[in-house]
Amino acid sequence: MRASAPGAPTVVLTHGWPGSVYEFYGVIERLTRPENHGGNAAHGVNVVVPSLPGYGFSGAPDRPIGPRRVAQLWDRLLREVLGYETYIAQGGDWGAMVSGWLAFEHSTSNRGGCRALHLNMLGLQPAGGPQTDEEKAWQQRMRTLMAAESGYMHEQSTKPVSLSYAMADSPVGAAAWILEKFNTWADTTAEGQVDHIENVFSRDQLLTNVMMYLVTGSFGTATWLYRGAAGEDSRRMPDGARVSVPTAVANFPGEFMPWPPRSLVERGYNVVRWSDMDRGGHFAAFEEPEVFANDLLEFARQVRD
Repeated sequence: MRASAPGAPTVVLTHGWPGSVYEFYGVIERLTRPENHGGNAAHGVNVVVPSLPGYGFSGAPDRPIGPRRVAQLWDRLLREVLGYETYIAQGGDWGAMVSGWLAFEHSTSNRGGCRALHLNMLGLQPAGGPQTDEEKAWQQRMRTLMAAESGYMHEQSTKPVSLSYAMADSPVGAAAWILEKFNTWADTTAEGQVDHIENVFSRDQLLTNVMMYLVTGSFGTATWLYRGAAGEDSRRMPDGARVSVPTAVANFPGEFMPWPPRSLVERGYNVVRWSDMDRGGHFAAFEEPEVFANDLLEFARQVRD
């Protein structure tokens, strides 16, 4: 969707699993028509929201591909098909990995068109690993979290087809597999209320996202991205490498994979903006559309000016 004001920069928003393009439904107009939400039309951006390969209504690849390959497809889509010379990449979850590779391999300083990067989760990891005591404490925390949360990831990375047969035959099973993550990964707390998923999402929102998988029969092919990433080995930057384009960090406190200390992030990224939010979790645009959109628009202004 194009912004109402001419000459606006372009932002590509990339979702993750078990989300979909529907995660961004509530921010598209806020980004392209900020004047309808108390903002300035001149600050709007063009928005492109592609569905990951194998997800929803997107076609599935012939075989599993990873986020690095998806970044190549996104760059071609934006520059060669849609005609956007430059763009800002934004993402969380798999979107953070795809966006990280866009900024690393397809930046304006190289041969492509990514001019800036906005992340609400760290995807592509800097090389070298933790060095300070604070960074090592974060690493240990992450190991504890992943021990409790990564069972789904191991299954989808190693046996995605076996899982897909079970889910294709059980809409309730597929809904449970997906909604457990929304319940666990979102910031479901609310002041004065019992922790509950419906503090954040309506039932219609949750079911709409589930139906993106069910009506398209894409539960199985969506999990291929995990297998593709395992074969691609695309989770870490090469030694000595760094993303040079301006990078913004949107740090939502309920993110189940918390950001590392800024010192570690800055070894891999040219961080020019770091925003610590008051609320929100893993599905940032879905949970807090106003907060998410305002931060992204401010960053777009920052790198434009």
